[in-house]
Amino acid sequence: MAETEANERPHTSRNPIELKVEYQQLNSFFSDYTLNISKGGTFIKTDKPLPLGTEFIFQLTIPELEAPIRLHGAVKWIVTQSDASEDSIEAGMGITFIYGHGHDAETTDQIVKKLMTESLGKAISEQLMKRTEDTA
Repeated sequence: MAETEANERPHTSRNPIELKVEYQQLNSFFSDYTLNISKGGTFIKTDKPLPLGTEFIFQLTIPELEAPIRLHGAVKWIVTQSDASEDSIEAGMGITFIYGHGHDAETTDQIVKKLMTESLGKAISEQLMKRTEDTA
């Protein structure tokens, strides 16, 4: 079974999207991909998830933006290789966004909404956003 900090995964809607993500831990550099994203976090597909609770800065490369966006996050849950093969899901780590300023949360929220609309269409993304707000 996958490890979690609070023994449960988030209940907000996560929307499938693949974005390049880059981060550094100590002297190691990683380049992986997201599998999904929501207003509160993302899931990074990786064979080498960071330990639970690890805080780090990462960059998401979004094709429409000139430069990657930098986000602060913490590992909330992980799926190991053995868990992934048992559950038919991808190995990786669930990341919750950590915001220092209200503006950071607003900016990320707007980017997530735009990505959802572009990948899923306006009607579906609006339904998902409403469902997410209703469960928050």
